[in-house]
Amino acid sequence: MAVPKRKMSRANTRMRRGQWKASRPNLTTCQRCREPKLQHVACQNCGTYNNRRVEA
Repeated sequence: MAVPKRKMSRANTRMRRGQWKASRPNLTTCQRCREPKLQHVACQNCGTYNNRRVEA
């Protein structure tokens, strides 16, 4: 099992953890109803995906 040779300082630990950020989801517009929706997900408003009706 890997064990660190030296203790990592608080500043270095926090600097590394400062890179963890939540990113905004990529929204696109639905081709039929023009509502914003998540990419690669069926539209919540009209229920279409790739110009086809999807039953949930």
